[in-house]
Amino acid sequence: MLRPAASGPRVFLTAEWRNLAMLNYEVDPHVLEPYLPRQLELDFWNGKTYVSLVGFLFRDTRVMGVPIPFHRNFAELNLRFYVRRRDTFEERRGVIFIREIVPRWAVSFVARKVYQENYLTLPMRHSIESGRQADGGVAVEYAWRFRRRWNRMRIEAAGIAELPATGSFDEFIIDHFWGYSGQRNGDCLEYEVEHRPWPIRVATQVELDCDAAGLYGAELAEALACPPRSAFLVDGSAVALHCGVRLAARLEAPAVAPR
Repeated sequence: MLRPAASGPRVFLTAEWRNLAMLNYEVDPHVLEPYLPRQLELDFWNGKTYVSLVGFLFRDTRVMGVPIPFHRNFAELNLRFYVRRRDTFEERRGVIFIREIVPRWAVSFVARKVYQENYLTLPMRHSIESGRQADGGVAVEYAWRFRRRWNRMRIEAAGIAELPATGSFDEFIIDHFWGYSGQRNGDCLEYEVEHRPWPIRVATQVELDCDAAGLYGAELAEALACPPRSAFLVDGSAVALHCGVRLAARLEAPAVAPR
């Protein structure tokens, strides 16, 4: 069952997001400022800001209810960070994607055209190993070919998936249901990402072999070179991405200091 949606724009895309592998890293907030639209502010957890490297699978993808041949099932890798938007009535917590990688050029084209997201098309592959141990061990690996070599991330986990504890760091990472994308004219696109709450399996082992400097720049590469603050696997669920609503540019600078 999907999380109840706010009344608003119709659904643009439906799919299942499955086998999410998430590596979460602390990063200096000033590194994120160039990616932050003026309508938003950074979302802090205990005074710190974070990025997440996320690999996952799209299954049964449909655009406006229509399945697109040869583009229903594919992998994605993205690097994202966490933001919030306050208005008179509520506070919305969401994510901004620094870069998204998929193996289908048409997916990149539509995402750039509709949302102006920073998509890159690269060869990708993945593997899912389950039932490896009596305790329910599972291993998920995503790989992508960049600059003539294969990069990869791998997470192993065990045990039963559980909802993260209330107020925990992992709940902070999971509990974002809005996406934002800065536009070339200074506006910001806001769209709801609808899905049920996700139980997680905490990682027992992680590996990352990535040309992070080539993909994300030196400052973000420095953050990704450190051990992750946390890592986990998510089985996933059905999702619905709603059509975006434009937030007009404004003159005020965003708040970046922790509260």
